[in-house]
Amino acid sequence: MIEGASVREVMHMGVVGDRIGPVRFRDRFLQGESVEGSVRSPILSSWQRSRLLGLSPDQSELPFEQDIDLEGPLLRAAEPVLDRLQAIFAGSQTNISLADGHGMVLARRFGEKSMLRRLAPIQILPGFVFAEQFAGTNGIGLSLAERRLCQVYGAEHFAERSQASACTAIPLRDQLSGHILGVLCLGYPYTDADPALIPVVRKAAEAIERRLMDQSSAREHGLLQAYLDAARLARSGEHGLDGHPVAMVDFLQSELEQSDQATLKEKATELMSGDRRAVTEVPLSRGRWVTLVSRPVTSAAGVEGVVVEALLPEESERHAPAPTHPHVPAGAPPTAFRPHLAPGPDPASVRARGTPPADGPTRAGRVRGLVLVGEPEVGKYAVAARRRLELLAEASNRIGTTLDVSRTAWELAETAVPRLADFVTIDLPAGVLLGEESPHPTTEMHRTVVHGIREDCPFYPVGAQVSLRPTTPHMRCIAAGQPVLEQDLKAAFGWIAQDPQHAELLLAHNIHSLITVPLLARGAVLGVASFYRSQDPAPYGDDDRSLAQELAARASLCIDNARRYTREHTLALSLQRSLLPRGLPEQSAVEVAHRYLPAESGVGGDWFDVIPLSGARVALLVGDVVGHGLHAAATMGRLRTAARNFAELELAPDELLTHLDNLMVRLDREEGGDGPDSASTGIVGATCLYAIYDPTSQLCTMARAGHPPPALVRPDGAVSLLDLPAGPPLGLGGLPFESVEIRLPERSQLVLYTDGLIEDRHRDVDVALDALNRALAHPDRAPEDTAQAVIDAVAPEHPADDIALLVARTNAVPADRIATWELDADPALVSEVRAASVSQLNRWGLEESAFATELLLSELVTNAVRYGTAPIRVRLIHDRNLICEVHDASSSAPRMRQSATTDEGGRGLFLVAQLAQSWGTRYTTGGKVIWAECGLPAA
Repeated sequence: MIEGASVREVMHMGVVGDRIGPVRFRDRFLQGESVEGSVRSPILSSWQRSRLLGLSPDQSELPFEQDIDLEGPLLRAAEPVLDRLQAIFAGSQTNISLADGHGMVLARRFGEKSMLRRLAPIQILPGFVFAEQFAGTNGIGLSLAERRLCQVYGAEHFAERSQASACTAIPLRDQLSGHILGVLCLGYPYTDADPALIPVVRKAAEAIERRLMDQSSAREHGLLQAYLDAARLARSGEHGLDGHPVAMVDFLQSELEQSDQATLKEKATELMSGDRRAVTEVPLSRGRWVTLVSRPVTSAAGVEGVVVEALLPEESERHAPAPTHPHVPAGAPPTAFRPHLAPGPDPASVRARGTPPADGPTRAGRVRGLVLVGEPEVGKYAVAARRRLELLAEASNRIGTTLDVSRTAWELAETAVPRLADFVTIDLPAGVLLGEESPHPTTEMHRTVVHGIREDCPFYPVGAQVSLRPTTPHMRCIAAGQPVLEQDLKAAFGWIAQDPQHAELLLAHNIHSLITVPLLARGAVLGVASFYRSQDPAPYGDDDRSLAQELAARASLCIDNARRYTREHTLALSLQRSLLPRGLPEQSAVEVAHRYLPAESGVGGDWFDVIPLSGARVALLVGDVVGHGLHAAATMGRLRTAARNFAELELAPDELLTHLDNLMVRLDREEGGDGPDSASTGIVGATCLYAIYDPTSQLCTMARAGHPPPALVRPDGAVSLLDLPAGPPLGLGGLPFESVEIRLPERSQLVLYTDGLIEDRHRDVDVALDALNRALAHPDRAPEDTAQAVIDAVAPEHPADDIALLVARTNAVPADRIATWELDADPALVSEVRAASVSQLNRWGLEESAFATELLLSELVTNAVRYGTAPIRVRLIHDRNLICEVHDASSSAPRMRQSATTDEGGRGLFLVAQLAQSWGTRYTTGGKVIWAECGLPAA
């Protein structure tokens, strides 16, 4: 297809629409929501790594290297292939890139030259580094991270600049060592995505790798050339981009699963170390099988080595039972297949089993590929070292993708099975699971992970408490701080003594070798990981122990980070919950229901409050501190406490917001000072809505500071958002707030909420407000039912911000429960007020309260007549308690003092304080009100 196909022929299939690229899931992920199962696993893993690296989607700069070796072996090998690709894609919007093993672009080619004038320098110049740690999810970076061919579409890119493109990238490897030397990447508009591009990229990569082999050392080249000559593949008619015969097909990645690939490499290593002809059938997963053929080869320079080829059966044979090996019984498990080492298989018998002679060409229709070539003595060690390095590299990407302790432990086990162990168990102290450092880790271990190649192995189950004896390998490794290797568990008496019956069951399942590794981080014991072997008859060795220790060390740091995050998150949640109201105070002005929903990730600073005030009034408060985390929760607590204190001073809503604004400014200055040791903690501001409702007049006075306006549900079912002056958010300083007074009919519902209820990246605010109006349009519902209906109908499914909701249904004090008298500043009128109040109390049936009320009114009215200014108004309110109020036009506030024994006055307010449950002063626009409240049962 490459030789003669045009770009239209290459790209005409698989054209995709705007659905490519999970835009919605990407947005949810960036908001901190879980999108597991909705996004391709490699993409999600890369997103998570990008976020953990602190990358920003709108990041536009990448590292740039000016010194590019234009004479390097990779660039020399790739240039003819790049030129050929440019000719194939001439006239298209394809961008062809070659990067080195670190992700730095070495060369670019373009299907259309005009792209050089339209694209940004980052897309046309060599030298930019596209490794994942700098560029986030992209073709080059993901291919290096996943170590295989990768495709990235549209919004799967982490960077905003790449949302309209797609790419296919493949690593370029040294065919002898397996090391990744670079990446070949094709970029194109995502509407041109086509599955046919995959074989194009694969064949181009194979051509570059073959040209790299031509530049390798004479020793390595000689062995491979000897193999090519002996196999005579050039005569088979299979040619690559550069006309060279195919030396290796990528069926290991395209055809086989990871576990199967590992099995083939292990078998090939055994064949290579035999230094002779051999052939063996290797059973794979799902009933498939592959034939491995090895034979000695000698280079022209006299270097002796071994080549190992893999032969895939024809498609019709791939799921048939594996051929019966002369030395292996039919139906034996994969571990029973050992290499058949002999001077050489009989050609006739080999052909009869469907396997070509070791030195002959493949049969038509079969896939043949080079697995290993090298010298026998070093082959096994080289492959084993490569496997270990690959496993460690994979562990860096797979372990620690979340900040969850249990999940991180599972990631360690999933990484180790089956490439290092057949079974893994991980035991962690209960304190570590809760985010704490365990003071006695060895006495409170809990089985956290059991993972293996099968589920029938009788290990202690997850969740069980594990009490370990000091002689066990687990306790020994913790005590020594080093891994412990038990090569033969049948002779591991300390392990057997822990639970002989349990040990016997495990030995019966062919578990024969064990490595225990302590999980240590920053001086703390976090648990122990145990690696068991059963499939491989060879016991663990020192190299395996070192590998297990390295994996555990990496996992330990991730577990400790997750533990610390769990602790901080738990503390923040505990602090937040302790600062929110645990119960609502008793009052009769409104019937209240509330809801609080924390964000899915992080702790926010939303809060609400209900504060009873004098005169049967009530204050309703909802606020939202900008940001998340422990600091936001602490700031919320400060603001809520300050708001309650200011409310106790009987401040009007606009005055209270002004005081909170000044407080936020001072906090910001104090915590983000200019000293050398100061560091800003990120206080940005807060929003707040404060309302005072008076049930005697049914007036509600409200003011807001950058907060969403409240909703009002009238008794007839009409729903409206109250048009209040928005006001600036708290913390800007110096800007005014404005109060608005609204009359609320009895049985109205006032709904206060924070912006987390209506704001969502996946939904327009107007849509949320419409849903809110529909949910509220039921005036006959109780506040509790209304609150739940609002949460069910309006709250986002996965809230990215906290939600605070307060629903208050208004009540009114009946007119016959309020008594008012107006009088002049005449001391003679005090007795008339006393008599009138006693008569009113009798009509209310409060005769027992008459004496105390008479004394209270006498003192309060006398104080107003003597020190206040006319007009004077007296009011009694029969509510949950009996409220006595005396209003005058003076703004001077009385204060209680300790009178000397010789003083003739100054004891009136002291008497008021003794007779009343509470008393105080509040200021109005026309003067002040001195009030006292008496509990009816005690009066």
